This record gives sequence, structure tokens and C-alpha cells, in this order.
Amino acid sequence: MNRNLIIGSTLTAVFLLLAAASFFWTPYDIQSLDIPNKLQSPSGGNLLGTDHFGRDILSMIMMGARTSIAVALVAVGIGMAIGVPLGLLAAARHGSLLDELIMRGNDLVFAFPSLVIAILITAVFGASAVNAIIAIGIFNIPVFARLSRAAALPLWERDFILAARVCGKSPTRISIEHILPNMTNLMIVQGTIQFSLGILAEAALSYIGLGAQPPTASWGRMLADAQTLVSIAPHTALVPGFAILLMVLGLNLMGDGLRDWLDPRIRVTRA
Repeated sequence: MNRNLIIGSTLTAVFLLLAAASFFWTPYDIQSLDIPNKLQSPSGGNLLGTDHFGRDILSMIMMGARTSIAVALVAVGIGMAIGVPLGLLAAARHGSLLDELIMRGNDLVFAFPSLVIAILITAVFGASAVNAIIAIGIFNIPVFARLSRAAALPLWERDFILAARVCGKSPTRISIEHILPNMTNLMIVQGTIQFSLGILAEAALSYIGLGAQPPTASWGRMLADAQTLVSIAPHTALVPGFAILLMVLGLNLMGDGLRDWLDPRIRVTRA
């Protein structure tokens, strides 16, 4: 039994369910202000308390989960959709000018963290969740490109690839039919890791005002609003902080568990 996979999947599933439920129901309307009941401690009426506008924090957490998951998921999708083909192309043309250009382009993007990229994009187009997705997605591209290239290069030396080349298959067809299926497990594991990093990046961007904008709920925005209220109402900062912690922990544990489960060498060793 893979304990990390079970715990990680459970934590992740809880937040996914909260995010899915927010499309249809939340305990309270997050756009409805209730100033007389602001900064209330957790109680039967408000299970996680209220914020400085009297909004129900549980409802904010549910809506914030939807925002964080959507931003991270789309950003990882962008990284995989562009980065994996680039890595496969570089591996297929190993040692060529094209390979060198792709890798040096990846190094150039790596020189600018997602936060810097977000600041540059925001300066031109303005702060929004869409621009946060673009910034995080751009940063994910070289991650998947380098990983897929590194995973594909050893496969090009294998006998079954030599047999495919002898049969007259093109490098593109070999990459799609033979290389990609043999590195899918690695991409899945890396995807969960980048997903957790995307959650952190979205929270960081929203915290400094470069992510989702009000009235859209965001865990990072909740932390930013609560930073001056810690001594008065600590729950306003602790709840979104723990939400980020548990979500990222769940994804990391799930990624670690998937790695162990999908890698037969590790399964045999532990058996």
C-alpha cells in the first residue's frame, strides 16, 4: 500500500471537491458584505469565521480553491503542450543547431523567474488571473522541454528505436509512436510537481496584487488582506495559509506516490 499516494490523493481530492462544489453552492455569497459581523471567530454560523468585510471565510476558501486550481492547471497544461514537443524535437535533432537553439532558449526563459515574467506582462497588459496563467505557463515550458529531452535521449539509443528507423519511420513518427509513450509516466509525475508549484506561484502573484483581482477570490489575496489583522483575528491568515499548505503538500505526496507506483524498479525494491 502506497501511503504517500493515498494521503496525497485524499488531500488533493478534498480541495478538488471544494472547488467543484463552489460552481453550484457556497455557504454564503462572497460578494455580500456583512460589516457588523466582520472578523468573527469560527462558530456554528461561520465554520471558519469571517474576514474584515464580514464575508464567510469557508466560502472564500472554496472560491479561492477554484481560482488557484484553474490557474495552476491551465499553466501546467501550457507548459506541457509546448515544452514536451520542444523537448522531443530537440532530442530527435540531438547535436544539431536546432537542438542548441531550443536549449539556449530554455536557458533564457529560466533566467527570468515566473514572478519577474508576471511583472513584465502586468506592466504591459495589467494585472489579472489570465496574465498570471501566461506567466506561470511560460515558466513551465522550459521545465518540461528539458525533462522530456533528457528522458528521450537515452531512448533513441535503444534497439526498438533502431528497428523503427530501419523500417523507415521518420524521427517525428518515432517520437510520437515510441518515445512519448515511454516517458508518459515521468511527465505525469512532473506534472503534479509543477501543479503544486503553480498553486504557490498563483498565491504569491495574488499576494502582491499581480494575480486574480477582486471580487475574484484567491488564497494569496486573502493572505494579503489579513497581514495587518494577524494580532486581531489570526484565523483570517491561518485558514488560507493552511489551505495553501495542505494543497501543496497533497500534490507533492501524490507526485511522490505516483513515482513509486509507476516505477517498477522502486516497486520491486520495496517488495
